Amino acid sequence: MIDPGKDAAAGVAEVVREHKLKPVAVLLTHGHIDHMWSVTPVAGAYDATAWIHPGDRHLLTDPMAGISAESASMLLGGDYEFTEPDDVAELADGAALELAGLTFVVDHTPGHTAGSVTFRTPWASTGSTSGGPDISEVMFSGDLLFQGSIGRTDLPGGDHAAMLRSLSAKVLPLADDVVVLPGHGEQTSIGRERATNPFLLDLIDTGGETAGRVTRGL
Repeated sequence: MIDPGKDAAAGVAEVVREHKLKPVAVLLTHGHIDHMWSVTPVAGAYDATAWIHPGDRHLLTDPMAGISAESASMLLGGDYEFTEPDDVAELADGAALELAGLTFVVDHTPGHTAGSVTFRTPWASTGSTSGGPDISEVMFSGDLLFQGSIGRTDLPGGDHAAMLRSLSAKVLPLADDVVVLPGHGEQTSIGRERATNPFLLDLIDTGGETAGRVTRGL
């Protein structure tokens, strides 16, 4: 499981029953509440390990520290308690996780949050035979990269300069045929974003450095 948000537990349970699965890990691209609301119940239900970068681990128990005052005021009307899962492991930049027959390469991509990461897995490891040579990897980009946009950096822990460095160092070097599955919005590819995403175009035009744009992602 990657980034189980609010009310995700029921949907996970349905898929697990239907396909007779045994979840072994919950991977978090970052610690914002819309991506980790259900991490503890999902991980606990299947004795699965929750993986998160140490830069965002504190958000497992204090998710309000990572959201805006407006969002916090909306949520504080409810009776919510957040705790760490029983089994938490920390992610490191460049690590290769071997999970359920899949290999996930971890890239630390701070900017949206201090502990934001992406996960890349070879296309062949997904078990599909339809992709052919046109897809080398699938990338779960969290809130780093969207179709036509990038993640916002105006929330607590956000850093626009760090976001630009992450995009320059971790996204631009990737092959055009990498499929991108963002945390919000439609599927895209590195080639499409390199050619059309205004934030990446700015980085390319300036050799990897830009400071002029305001991020408008999620």
